Amino acid sequence: MKRRALSVLLAVAFVAVSVLAANAATKIGFTYIMSGPFSAYGQFAKQGAELAIDEINAAGGINGQQVEGFFEDSTGKADVALRAIRKLVYQDKVDMLIGLDSSGVAKTVVPSIEQMKTPLIITHAATPDVTGSVCNKYTFRISVNIAQNIKAAALLAQETGAKKWTTVGPDYAFGHQSWEYFEKYLSKLNPEATFMAKDQVAFPPFKTTDFSAYITKVMSSKPDGVVISLWGGNLIDFIRQASSMGFFDADFEVLFTLGAATEVLTALGDKMPEGLWVGTRYWFLANDSAMNKKFAADYVKKYGAYPSYNAHGAYSAVYAYKAAVEKAGSTDKDKVAMALEGLKLEIPTGMIEFRKEDHQAITDAHWGKTAADPAYKHRILKPIKIFKGVDVTPPVAETGCSM
Repeated sequence: MKRRALSVLLAVAFVAVSVLAANAATKIGFTYIMSGPFSAYGQFAKQGAELAIDEINAAGGINGQQVEGFFEDSTGKADVALRAIRKLVYQDKVDMLIGLDSSGVAKTVVPSIEQMKTPLIITHAATPDVTGSVCNKYTFRISVNIAQNIKAAALLAQETGAKKWTTVGPDYAFGHQSWEYFEKYLSKLNPEATFMAKDQVAFPPFKTTDFSAYITKVMSSKPDGVVISLWGGNLIDFIRQASSMGFFDADFEVLFTLGAATEVLTALGDKMPEGLWVGTRYWFLANDSAMNKKFAADYVKKYGAYPSYNAHGAYSAVYAYKAAVEKAGSTDKDKVAMALEGLKLEIPTGMIEFRKEDHQAITDAHWGKTAADPAYKHRILKPIKIFKGVDVTPPVAETGCSM
């Protein structure tokens, strides 16, 4: 009797363990700026991620496992972000990492990802270094990087005919690299183009709220064109102050590399000047595909706003992970990393491919001119210019990546 009872208990225990294993969740860890003046970016990303997770779980999960998301606040600081990611990996035991907003944070964090042996898909931070000089087998990027976006900006700048250029950008990797790539690409496209010296360009500290001195400096230098790589709250403050100072009435071309971020356009409403060239990593009206229309409609229905590029990036990264797990037939981290290499998939912005050699997505860059439309409470892009990923992505030999 005792043996029979023990056998029954063991059988029940085996079934229970099997059921638990079958129903175990696939865990994804997300790290974004969730507090402070740039928190809108993190909130949009969280919404995009949650929309993807809800859709996937409703359809049966990934290989039969439900997906669970864990969200951490990087606060935009490298040390905080690194602690958050370590918590996700070692304490929460996530299978995958997604996120990062700041280029400076990403460049500091990425070298540690290889030690953690956990795949990371970057959805926002744009420094080319993370798929270049500090690349590794576990780090991927699904969004347009600085080189891709600025190549598009240089092509637009060439069309304007402006020759004498200056810049306004945040005083860290993103701002400085944006200017360096702009000079590199435009000088090749237009050998007559000139670029102002260090004392005539403006790199405000990240915490700047009063941009009047920088606006005056640019206007006094009398450029033909200004490329501006400010983003988030910095860009919103700059545009408001620049408008009141007559900046947009001056006789020079203006290119905003991230001016078409939904967060920025929504905050400014009709205060965003019309007729300005603005760039973005994703634009919800740029692609007529069924997937994009569904994503935008579902997002509006759930959150009452149009999806930003950060919402799109997080949403798409979750689906990229799903595709990699299904390709690998496993959630094993090394197998997933291998499956992501060379992975091609459709996301709302279109078809992309994670280039095997450096893990940068070959994806299109979107630009357009700000325009009013009575159907929207904020400016839209009209016309829209789409620069194909293959045309704006530098060859692997130029990236500095070696894996």
